[in-house]
Amino acid sequence: MIRKLRATWRRGAIIAGFAFCVPLHYLWKIFGARSPWPQIFLGYTGRRCGMRVRIEGTPLTAKVLYAANHVSWLDILAMGGAVPSIFVARADLTGIIRWASSLNDSIYITRDIRSSVKGQAGALRQGLEDGRAVCLFPEGTTNGGHDILPFRPSLLAALYPPIPGVMVQPVVIDFGPEVGDALWVGEESYELNARRLLERPGRLDVTLRFLAPVDPAEAGDRKALTARARAEVVAALPGAVPIAALPGSATASEAAADPL
Repeated sequence: MIRKLRATWRRGAIIAGFAFCVPLHYLWKIFGARSPWPQIFLGYTGRRCGMRVRIEGTPLTAKVLYAANHVSWLDILAMGGAVPSIFVARADLTGIIRWASSLNDSIYITRDIRSSVKGQAGALRQGLEDGRAVCLFPEGTTNGGHDILPFRPSLLAALYPPIPGVMVQPVVIDFGPEVGDALWVGEESYELNARRLLERPGRLDVTLRFLAPVDPAEAGDRKALTARARAEVVAALPGAVPIAALPGSATASEAAADPL
């Protein structure tokens, strides 16, 4: 009963926060200003979910592509609350989640239609040319805690030819020994995962480790840049296990036949 009451209270607080932030977000938009309210709301929601975020390193806040490992949907709350980032998101989001994601100018990608990758890379490049900070999870999926799948190089084609002043910053999302509580993998639905996390007692500590930025021009090409970003994330994540894509998975197929 206590767990259910906790989840109900947290859910109500998140809804109230959303209702407070959205009108102010639109007010900023009306006056043509870049709205801080998505970042405020994501940080607030992360705290309501029990997260306490600690930042290590110095994050860039403009003209940067963050390349981060991916553990859970909580990653978006942690990153989005810490830095003024927009996100590369799945195009199959629907309903209120799609609408809420659009409030933060998300860049949508369709992972299973290979012919659309170049156009999606173009949308990502436009965001970077506009001076935005963009967060990409190059693994393409959540996996098993600190297991790190290969980073997909396809969308990093957006960085070539290099855009003046745009850097790639590898980011480690580290839930430490509590990573098992944060996981979202396998067949667990979003609803069940969210309910489990909202019912969870206590705090959930996460460290965002912003590593040294990499100049795409200096890195070489997109595949070399992708490999370098992954290697630096693996090296900076205690207990990280770099693994190959699972046989027969979408990640394995794309890694074997990446045309870009």
